[in-house]
Amino acid sequence: MNPEVITSYIPLYIEAFLLTIKIGWLGILLAFVIGLFVAFVIHFNVPLLAQLSRVYVELFRNTPLLVQLFFIYFGLPKVGVSISAETCGFVGLGLLGGSYMAEVFRSGLESIPKSQTESALALGLSKRQLFISVILPQAISQSVPGILANVIFLLKETSVFSAISLMDLMFTAKDLIGLYYDTTEALFLLVIFYIIMLLPVSVIGSVIEKKARFRTLGV
Repeated sequence: MNPEVITSYIPLYIEAFLLTIKIGWLGILLAFVIGLFVAFVIHFNVPLLAQLSRVYVELFRNTPLLVQLFFIYFGLPKVGVSISAETCGFVGLGLLGGSYMAEVFRSGLESIPKSQTESALALGLSKRQLFISVILPQAISQSVPGILANVIFLLKETSVFSAISLMDLMFTAKDLIGLYYDTTEALFLLVIFYIIMLLPVSVIGSVIEKKARFRTLGV
């Protein structure tokens, strides 16, 4: 392993790292919004939307992200819808993540005892107050472990963005290996930067999960 080669490659990896982080977290934010919406639609069995939401969840949970990205990036232009690679990346990640987040939030909603809803209504809370003050906080608290697991999963899924020519970490590593054959150095930096991206999320996530568990237990 050549330290000089590693040093010379670091700026390229930093640029790729920032792009990967940007698209990854935009996708995660979109996944959170979609998942929360779909979970409520399914939980409260909104006519027509509930059936469409179930189809969406099954479709995206059972197809690889790579296939979804190819469909968005290469398929949609055939019908006149053309988007950039970056937009394709975070939209594809958001749609995939939304299907997983929806199941997590739905489980959180179903874990709330009906007696709490009935008690809140009996105390005179409006449906809006019931949703904001009783249902939503508990559903999210119960869903924290699943949310954190999905965040890590989605960040790792960013490794397929290179397939649509995004200059992410994986693309940079493959490009350097193909050009200069510095396989060991390129892969070493790839691993290091993925650790830098994922380890803080894992550590902070563990702390948040413990606090959410204690809050649920009333500690």
